[in-house]
Amino acid sequence: MGTIRLDQVRLYAYHGCLSEETTIGSDYLVDLSVSADLTKSAGSDNLSDTVDYVLLNAIIAEEMAQPRKLLETVAASILERILSSCSLVSSACVSVSKLNPPIGGDVAAVTIEMVRERK
Repeated sequence: MGTIRLDQVRLYAYHGCLSEETTIGSDYLVDLSVSADLTKSAGSDNLSDTVDYVLLNAIIAEEMAQPRKLLETVAASILERILSSCSLVSSACVSVSKLNPPIGGDVAAVTIEMVRERK
């Protein structure tokens, strides 16, 4: 087994329960870690034998572009897409952070993290 990670994918998106959040938008960071058997790709040196991190990044970007009220919904949709699109992935962990959230305090970010395993 091995791990492929995408760290601090920075995006601008329109998630939130307040109308201002879906109008003005905010900066987000997404971290993703997927587990997969990387033995074949390590020996073959072929992209088709591994999990393509360009595809993982595209899935993150596409799901973040869909406005949602809750970060949990965003994270769940990212995980569902990865598990349905990447057959080599056995499990995935994603964290979605909203930077400078409008919660009435000096908070750098709020983050949710979710994990899913292939059934």
